[in-house]
Amino acid sequence: MESLVAEIVSVTPTRVPVSDLDQDRPCQPLPTVAPPLVCSAPALPEGRCPVCPKLDIDFEPWRQASYWKKMHEKARAREEELKLANATLQARIRCLEQRLFGRKTETSAKGAPVPPPAAGQAPGEPAQEPRKRGQQPGKPGPKRRDYSHLPVQEEVCDLPADQQKCQSCGQAFEPFPGTADATVLEVEVRAHRRLIHRRRYRPTCTCGCHPGIITAPPPPKVIPKSILGVSIWVTVLLDKYLFYRPTYRLLADLRTQQLDLSQGTLTAGLQQLVPLFEPLYDALVQRSQEQKLWHADETRWLVFVLVEGKVGYRWYLWVFHARDVVVFVLAMGRAHDVPETHFGPVKSGIIVVDRYKAYQAIDKVKAGLIVLAFCWAHVRRDFLEVARSWPTLEDWGLGWVERIGELYRLNDARLAVKEEPEAFSQADQELRAQVKLMEREALVELEQKDLHPACRKTLESLGDHWTGLTVFVEHPEVPMDNNTAERAHRGPVVGRKNYYGSGALWSGQLAAMLFSLFQTLALHNLNPRDWLTAYLSACAEAGGQAPAQETLQALLPWNLSEQQRQDWALSPKPANSS
Repeated sequence: MESLVAEIVSVTPTRVPVSDLDQDRPCQPLPTVAPPLVCSAPALPEGRCPVCPKLDIDFEPWRQASYWKKMHEKARAREEELKLANATLQARIRCLEQRLFGRKTETSAKGAPVPPPAAGQAPGEPAQEPRKRGQQPGKPGPKRRDYSHLPVQEEVCDLPADQQKCQSCGQAFEPFPGTADATVLEVEVRAHRRLIHRRRYRPTCTCGCHPGIITAPPPPKVIPKSILGVSIWVTVLLDKYLFYRPTYRLLADLRTQQLDLSQGTLTAGLQQLVPLFEPLYDALVQRSQEQKLWHADETRWLVFVLVEGKVGYRWYLWVFHARDVVVFVLAMGRAHDVPETHFGPVKSGIIVVDRYKAYQAIDKVKAGLIVLAFCWAHVRRDFLEVARSWPTLEDWGLGWVERIGELYRLNDARLAVKEEPEAFSQADQELRAQVKLMEREALVELEQKDLHPACRKTLESLGDHWTGLTVFVEHPEVPMDNNTAERAHRGPVVGRKNYYGSGALWSGQLAAMLFSLFQTLALHNLNPRDWLTAYLSACAEAGGQAPAQETLQALLPWNLSEQQRQDWALSPKPANSS
């Protein structure tokens, strides 16, 4: 039969009219199994007729069966695709509901560490349930804060005269040495006017060198011809760019202190302050470009200006966080040209980033001069998202979360003994063994044919970024995650929510400058109020201009004298304070 079918197919079909056929010749019975074949070739050996009109009719059931079988296979494949798409959408809904209504933490009850037994608790006795907030059982209480550095205003509190004697016999009390002291903290803020009397002189000589009246010079001002002093501008800048309050709220606060200022006055003044901070910002950028390790991240920032060629008001606020300096950059876009410009003079270094493709497109990254270290916190979120989105994959996702937690623990143990060569070598070997184990387990799971698509996608992303994720192994100074840059963005994000971005380009640029300045001062534990007062006073002494380069360099946080660091230092916060 197979040879017969092959011979039929090999013959070029030629349709023969039915009238030309031999109607008297009987048709041979069709084979029981045959493909849906129509052929009008001449008669074949053994008396079979391939051009009989009855051939199409007899072959029709096989033709129909083959067609509907193919349609059924397509329908089943389409149904499987729809089921997978529906399951994916349901997983996405669960993930979004978790973000909106779930716990605002990435920890899970199943993966939470077991608290150690409290002091005095028997080993077999069940541990106390940890409190959701506040002081935990068995933990030392917070240390009392020290306020001895504050100025003291002494007061004497005495008994009234009628109470300085015994109420029964009327005998007077005798003074006892010493006092029972009590401390009460107070804050006194008041608005006041500085009325400056400029003395005038009249020359008595006849030489003519000093014609007219000689008057003492006016007090230095940050903005010439303005009645607002340095303390006002320090308060405005701190309130807006460090405490992230809208300007109108500050004005309402000042009105409670009997100081009524105009919104337009402050807005115009802020615009005049921009040139004062430009040289300072350039010095921060230069310092950042001299570093070897950075954290980088970006977030949206609205600037309500119309720019030719740009659609919408969405700009981006980039942050480049180094060891002793933080730089924010306001840019129209989110492309790789922004970090390329910032890292232009850099010869080599390491950037800790997330997996955004723009960082991988930096020219010096592609040239191998700058190395990207990817963030393990983002990888951990991938596995947590799988566990929360797919209930059947919860154990799988949390298992990988535990592996990543063990990797963090081993790296912390290695860093704790970095000054001890032998202990560091041992801890380093344990860390490298864990890294190799995780890589091997990921490859084994990827080879499974029935691996869930969500698991496969997550593991493939892990493998694609594995080189950048393991940079910290060879460079212990590199953190495992990019949380430093994300924390740097928290304050500006609060400001974005409170005053909804910037209404002008100069306003956005001033925001980037002040964000950079205040976070850099925080790295050096400097009081921003004291430092900003000194800087704006130097600007006022320079006639409302940026101070000379020598003065500016002397005020940079890394160039301060030891005495200045002590005078402008923030009071230390107790380690166990709540």
